[in-house]
Amino acid sequence: MKLSKIYYWILPALVVFSIVSCKKQDSLGYTPGTGVPTINSVKTINKYVLDTVVQTTTTYNSSGVVSMTTDTNFNHKSVTAFDSTTATGNLGNMYMIVGANLGSATKLTINGVTVYYNRSLGNDNSIIFTLPTNIPYVQPQSNTLEVTTLHGKVTYAFTTLPPPPTILQVSDFDFWANSQITLVGKGFASVSGIKLNTTSDDVTIVSQNDSTLVLQMPAASTVTESPLLFTYTSGENTGAQTLSTAIFNDLDNAYNIYFKDSFQNSWGDNSWSGPSGSQPGNPHAFGGTSSIQASYPAGAWQVEGWANWYPSFPYDAAYKYLTFWVKGGKADHTLVLVGDKMAGGYGQVQNANAYAGQLVKVPAGVWTFVKIPLTAPSTAYSKESTLLNYWANGTPAQQLGFFLQGMSGDVNETMYFDEVAFIK
Repeated sequence: MKLSKIYYWILPALVVFSIVSCKKQDSLGYTPGTGVPTINSVKTINKYVLDTVVQTTTTYNSSGVVSMTTDTNFNHKSVTAFDSTTATGNLGNMYMIVGANLGSATKLTINGVTVYYNRSLGNDNSIIFTLPTNIPYVQPQSNTLEVTTLHGKVTYAFTTLPPPPTILQVSDFDFWANSQITLVGKGFASVSGIKLNTTSDDVTIVSQNDSTLVLQMPAASTVTESPLLFTYTSGENTGAQTLSTAIFNDLDNAYNIYFKDSFQNSWGDNSWSGPSGSQPGNPHAFGGTSSIQASYPAGAWQVEGWANWYPSFPYDAAYKYLTFWVKGGKADHTLVLVGDKMAGGYGQVQNANAYAGQLVKVPAGVWTFVKIPLTAPSTAYSKESTLLNYWANGTPAQQLGFFLQGMSGDVNETMYFDEVAFIK
């Protein structure tokens, strides 16, 4: 009697469990198959051609005020046709696995790395996923896609392609004959050749792995500035090419104020206190031994800089940028760039009175690359102007320096400058 009562209770429970189980499957909009999973193909849902390092290009009006900012994409983003069968994948693109008995999938891996997918986007005959950026692509790899379901496992040949060579950090934006530059980023293992895009001069690969590329620049070039043109292998395409958005300056073809451990073109120290001028130690340049030291006493209103009393530096419309590296001191500061022919002259131009092109942010303790666009002497400007009117009050110019506005609580500061040049 007791046994029959137990059975009477268990039977309805099993029926309810069965109904709930069916509802869980039906909630997906389909009932997963119970057979061994199979994969017939992988298809592209969308495919983007990605730029290398993102760079912002600023457009200025005639007064030097920013009027528009755009992203420069040398390889413009584009989308391929839907439903294109492929055996290769690009990081960040979306794909669809096509097959059978895929609805009960519990795991998807590519080259041994687990890939997230949303079951509600697929069905028993498809799985949709985005190829993550952490999938290994440097060969050799297993080059397989693997799906595990409740009823088995299936593998499929699928190769993750390397991304275009992507620069995330550089040791220098300046170069000269046979100097070396180190690039940090990704996709460098697939690089087979590099040129200066402007002149097609060959750049030598000294060493490379996927995240680091050491280059030796040409022994001679006529270029003033140029992006790098990378040739790399992407699947069966051994001649894929992409441009860097990073621009590199050839200081051999620039007007240099400080270069190769010394002042150039008759420039010299013109600071208000010392130690100052070219000093041993703290070089930024490749192979360098010296840099310009600038001392700012605590609380002082100080200008540190350089002069060329003769033959001086006349205006030349060919010059497009002033560039330099600066290493900060103990605290973050904003310097005001001053000159004898600039608005305010070579003196104490307070931050509040400076225009945008004069203000230079200097983070503490690190080297920072500064590139300031130049404008013609006759160009009207305002406090919002981001172009540097270096010859605003006449030509030739004789002085260039940096004013640090003293404030309560300041400490003695020492900063360093290197590779100071005007670029055509």
